[in-house]
Amino acid sequence: MTYYIGVDIGTSGTKTVLFDVKGAVIASATEEYPLYQPQNGYAEQMPQDWANVALHTMAAVMQKSGVSKEDVKGIGLSGQMHGLVMLDQNGEVIRPSIIWCDQRTAKECEEITARVGAERLIEITANPALTGFTASKILWVRNNEPENYAKCAHILLPKDYIRYILTGEFATEVSDASGMQLLDIPNRCWSDEVLEKLDIDKNLLGKVYESPEITGTLTAQAAAQTGLCEGTPVVGGAGDNAAAAIGTGVAEDGKAFTTIGTSGVVFAHSSNISIDPKGRVHTFCCAVPGCWHVMGVTQGAGLSLKWFRDNFCDAEKQTAKSMGVDEYYLMDKEAEKSPIGANRLLYLPYLMGERTPHLDSNARGVFFGLSAIHEKRDMLRAVMEGVTYSLRDCLEVFKEMNITVNDMMACGGGGSSPLWRQMLADLYTCPIQTLASKEGPALGVAILAMVGTGAYASVPEACRAILSTDKTCQPNAEAVPVYEQYYQLYRKIYPALKDCYTDLAAL
Repeated sequence: MTYYIGVDIGTSGTKTVLFDVKGAVIASATEEYPLYQPQNGYAEQMPQDWANVALHTMAAVMQKSGVSKEDVKGIGLSGQMHGLVMLDQNGEVIRPSIIWCDQRTAKECEEITARVGAERLIEITANPALTGFTASKILWVRNNEPENYAKCAHILLPKDYIRYILTGEFATEVSDASGMQLLDIPNRCWSDEVLEKLDIDKNLLGKVYESPEITGTLTAQAAAQTGLCEGTPVVGGAGDNAAAAIGTGVAEDGKAFTTIGTSGVVFAHSSNISIDPKGRVHTFCCAVPGCWHVMGVTQGAGLSLKWFRDNFCDAEKQTAKSMGVDEYYLMDKEAEKSPIGANRLLYLPYLMGERTPHLDSNARGVFFGLSAIHEKRDMLRAVMEGVTYSLRDCLEVFKEMNITVNDMMACGGGGSSPLWRQMLADLYTCPIQTLASKEGPALGVAILAMVGTGAYASVPEACRAILSTDKTCQPNAEAVPVYEQYYQLYRKIYPALKDCYTDLAAL
């Protein structure tokens, strides 16, 4: 039997999983590391923390499994996207990594838009200038820490720093590089035009590979630290959402997934490049060579339900504890007692501003239609429905871009809720499926390693062979038209409040 390792370098910690060639989990290890916030709106991590944990968890899965190191044939890397790692000419880290959720770069986004042009930036990088992306972070360091910028010889993303630690290679791959705002998305290469206009030296950036391609092999030092063989191949891997797509089988046209975690993501595969000229959704190169994906994000998805739980559901928390069940299970049961439309109560889930389709940091949450007849169960259901409406908003943009979805997977905490899955099925008007495997990104990049080392001929073939569905939820024909009426009303509320949100922010 042959084995493959998937390493997922997340924001809160790293999860490393050893799989066999059929995708079965052999051993798993997870370790956490801190996030630093030196000022309000700042978010940083230490790259050395990622490296220490990656090496340690790789050694741990080898030790737990008892698998012979000679039988491990490949390694795939997934990771949090957009983080800036700067190295000097000796390969030493210059400063802490500014990570994806850092918000300090608003001025640099204006600078990028002015230098490249708003329309041209979307044409090349498929996205407007965003504070989360890497390019604005590079400019921030240049504008605010010129002494650090002067020392910089290499710029890497978080997972690509782990690649450097493992292989000594300065490299990235198309899916993660897409989130730097320096990649020519249609042509899958660094954009000379953007780099020139931003005055960033192309030599600072690593070589760009397709996701399943072998980018390097384990050095003797990394092999000794992990308990693996020197020369074990390391493939390109993928950014976290692109990796999750492979881990859920979203590798062919018509396939998509919805994740309801803290934020909500709707992600669809496309064999053709399609860019929204209004920049409402992201278009990135995906982990399948020669293909792309589109992704919409609603900022306050599961966060809305967590906020409601933390502030209004003490009784459910106590009861759940005494019953030995999850409090969200009881909240589901409570919400089920309210009818579709929550007795004419709608909720806008904009607790953290919004991204898709309204790029508006001033947007805020709203209960619309609240009256004296409403009970907690109605508010609970309204929150869940409002999040589902916001995810449907993402899907509506996809339709405008001629991207068809007929096979939708549900992932994340919200995907484990039968009520939420039914809402998704009824509002998307397509079956909602869940997977037997819950390994997501780690499995996705292990599959890429399998393809890159020849165990499977292609990514879609590997996904078909390895992944199987667990549950399927069909749309309810009676519910669909009822939800549609409420959704059309929901769509009218944000435009009516847009100017009020701006006024509120100015108070």
